[in-house]
Amino acid sequence: MLGASDSPACSLEQFGQSYPALVVCDHASNAVPHRLANLGLSSADLQRHIAWDIGAASLARRLAQRLRLPWLRCGYSRLVIDCNRHLTDPSSILAVSDSQLIPGNQQLAVAERAARARAIFTPYHLAIDAELQRLTDDVSAPALIAIHSFTPVLGAEQRPWHCGILWDRDPRIAIALLAGLRAQAGILVGDNEPYSGRDPSDYTISEHAERRGWPHVCIEVRQDLLQSAQGVDDWAERLAGPLADILTNNKIYQPMVDAA
Repeated sequence: MLGASDSPACSLEQFGQSYPALVVCDHASNAVPHRLANLGLSSADLQRHIAWDIGAASLARRLAQRLRLPWLRCGYSRLVIDCNRHLTDPSSILAVSDSQLIPGNQQLAVAERAARARAIFTPYHLAIDAELQRLTDDVSAPALIAIHSFTPVLGAEQRPWHCGILWDRDPRIAIALLAGLRAQAGILVGDNEPYSGRDPSDYTISEHAERRGWPHVCIEVRQDLLQSAQGVDDWAERLAGPLADILTNNKIYQPMVDAA
């Protein structure tokens, strides 16, 4: 699936280890392996939100830099395979995304799906697991922070939130982060908006943190706010302050007993 000229399935960058936590970005890239010929899409199509979370990689990197944490990014487009979906989920490899037909994803053979999973999905998630397991040398339950971005308009739906905090049963990071962000003037913060952390289709948080009872949060920022370097810096600063306060609390690094 990945040739000699293709990028790795994922990449890890270290900015330090101020806290026992890892930043990840599932939809960091709009790259497509060369042998898939852009999935039959134009370059303009691959710049759209259907291919990646626009601005999310820049935000994740800047946030990790600001907090002095490692961050891990997936190297390929969600249209090749969505690393935040179970492999059995129908949305793992989309044939149509936001009304756009994806030619290279039509009527895929089982072997082709498996090849994409082996080349991209599995290495990415093994890398997340390895980094989190490394952190268990210091604490019982390291924290996982997932960074995403969302389009301001999906279909006919306008999304007014500047950012959203997604969570389900574990409130340890999410509730304090919601409070910290809502204390900042001029932003509308969604609680499980525009998506819900209670959606069973999501994979990364549920697989690596939630099922283990490890602290976690998924952060969504609206894409139009991340179009410039200044916007990315502003949002990294908005998030870093309350997150640093939360991550400093050593009490969160214990498994939540009733997580399962």
